Amino acid sequence: MFSAVVFAYSEVGQRCLQVLLDQGVQVPLVFTHEDQAGEQRWFGSVAELAAARGVRAVTPVDPAAPEWLAEIRRLAPDYILAFYYRSMLPPQILELARWGALNMHGSLLPHYRGRAPVNWAIAKGETQTGATLHYMVARPDAGPIVAQEAVRIGPNDHALAVSMAVAAAAARVLAAALPIMALGPPPAGDTDLAAGSYFGGRRPEDGRIHPDWPGMRVHAMIRAVAPPFPGAFLDVAGRRVVFASSRLTGEPARHPQPCLYVTDGELFVDCQDGVRLQIGSVIIDGTSCDGREFQERFGTQPWRFNFTARD
Repeated sequence: MFSAVVFAYSEVGQRCLQVLLDQGVQVPLVFTHEDQAGEQRWFGSVAELAAARGVRAVTPVDPAAPEWLAEIRRLAPDYILAFYYRSMLPPQILELARWGALNMHGSLLPHYRGRAPVNWAIAKGETQTGATLHYMVARPDAGPIVAQEAVRIGPNDHALAVSMAVAAAAARVLAAALPIMALGPPPAGDTDLAAGSYFGGRRPEDGRIHPDWPGMRVHAMIRAVAPPFPGAFLDVAGRRVVFASSRLTGEPARHPQPCLYVTDGELFVDCQDGVRLQIGSVIIDGTSCDGREFQERFGTQPWRFNFTARD
């Protein structure tokens, strides 16, 4: 089997590193990240897996520093492999691989190039995403495609479930590609960037819901950034309300204006176009409450959404 220096983080990184090690790929060095303070870690740890398997793992701020370039050059890997590493690898790292530098991206490239592809795909109302193994080039997620697998996004699926499905698909794509990679640089097809899309990183503020949005857009946004991600939110009755989940009810709205309310111990949102969403729980003043707890604290009077000026 071949050798690879690996750059990895998050669930995709942990699962793909597991595949490499289980299949006998020689991994002399893994670059990963320190977990960020305050970030809720919902994914497996690359560092912990490496330690358990006796693989050297490092967390430099700049993996392209001269000492690390020299170390990779000394190791002379057949491949540089990146799996959800949070920094884009510069050409001086990519060129150190004998057979090529490959990345696993969490979308069906060329669609949703860039950061947070699963969250963006759900927020935009997509019904599928996927995992794509491709060559790395100077532009992000723009290199020739080696293999990919589609992942369905169900109408009520939230980002965590889709992220885990994408990670499982990524592991399968990589495992299937290993025998071909062992023979040398795998064949790949060109990427038509003009037919795809690119999105940047998401900020917590990007989860803000506007009260005049149609129901399906509200539903998509809640699902796209539901905890453990930062959460979709808006200001209701003078309070910041963060939505933990959303489900389509298939029933018409009960109120003429957008609002949050409780009925029979269950939380609902009525949207401006008549769509009614069931909300599993909300976070208000830093405290999570389901429908019954909401009713105990705030009663049954609907909370009308505040219409504020947009940026």
